[in-house]
Amino acid sequence: MKKENNKNIFTYVIKDKGGKVVKGTIEAESQDKLIEHFHKQEYLIFSIEKAKNKLNAKSRGKVKTDDLVIFSRQFTTLVESGISIVESLSILEEQVENKYFKVVIAKSLQDVKEGASLSGAFSKHKDVFPDIYLSMVEAAEASGNLPEILDRVSIYLEKSSSLRKKVVSAMYYPVIIVLMAITITAFLMFKVIPTFKEIFDSLGGALPLPTQILINISDLLRRKETLIFMLAFGIISSFLFKKIIKTSKGKKNMDKLMLKLPVFGELIRKIAIARFARTFTTLVKSGVSIIKCLDIVGKTSGNKVIEDAVMESKKFIQEGQPLSLPLESTGVFPPMVTKMISIGEKSGRLEAMLSKIAEFYEEQTESMIGGLSSLIEPVVIAFLGVIVGGIVISLFLPIIKITQYIGGAH
Repeated sequence: MKKENNKNIFTYVIKDKGGKVVKGTIEAESQDKLIEHFHKQEYLIFSIEKAKNKLNAKSRGKVKTDDLVIFSRQFTTLVESGISIVESLSILEEQVENKYFKVVIAKSLQDVKEGASLSGAFSKHKDVFPDIYLSMVEAAEASGNLPEILDRVSIYLEKSSSLRKKVVSAMYYPVIIVLMAITITAFLMFKVIPTFKEIFDSLGGALPLPTQILINISDLLRRKETLIFMLAFGIISSFLFKKIIKTSKGKKNMDKLMLKLPVFGELIRKIAIARFARTFTTLVKSGVSIIKCLDIVGKTSGNKVIEDAVMESKKFIQEGQPLSLPLESTGVFPPMVTKMISIGEKSGRLEAMLSKIAEFYEEQTESMIGGLSSLIEPVVIAFLGVIVGGIVISLFLPIIKITQYIGGAH
């Protein structure tokens, strides 16, 4: 292990025995050792330079799902064209724009050259390649059907990414409106209300109750002690929340609460079931064993309650029971899902049934997201109107009373 840490990274340009110019990145103890290695291979060396990046630097970058999809698509095309895995990785290393991903591919390429399997090389970079990706590549190597399975995992990643983007984009509008409401309210509390307070003080007399309450809140918020307390409360609450969520029990309780939320709870359940079915069918089609499928499906469901239900089901399946029975007994999955899985098991068409479940719940999710956006818009606007409108009315109540008093006096 110590020797591994002392290695350096070099970029090289060489010409192989066939006269082909090859560029890449490699790990070696020293430049002299690398030159000696290339000379033994009878390669013509054009240049060797020490790279700045360490291949074993695990946490220096992030690879987006879209980058992984593009990589998989290109990898599929190259392998289908009859190009070897080593040459394919070498070509992709040059084409990838993400610097961290480039380093990961270079390291994987080096491992494959040294005799490691593709899944073994990728498994060293679990921050880039998820469990489902690694399992499918492993199954592809066992079946000798790498291009088809790479294409399948690309489709899976695209569908998962598309669903996530739709959920996020549906939340943009209400979040922006709420932030606007907070900004406008803060401006009124810290700038506008103090100005009105000075005007009211100069006029004298008792203020209407809503106006007095509003001024008292503004005075309280503008105190340094209040601001310090709010800041400290926010930091401590955030810290404690993150601590609790990191525990298995805390995460499960939070996910349980999320599933019980009105409207949003049902949406979260549909998303989790769609992800469960899509991941399951993709793995089953690729030849991954049911037990291993359940391990991965549970982790990728995105909900601890569903993950625990899947893990509980795994125990019963290991004892020889059909999958549908333990899933049904958990009470997490709707009857339609467990019945379709049962039919799939009995008819020998489990992957087809899982695919239909995935498509159904993906459509349901998309439809619900569209309806949710339409529902949220008037609610958020009404919320904004009540908050800002309430403040404005409270400020103008004294002015209205003064106007009425002057009018009555005349």
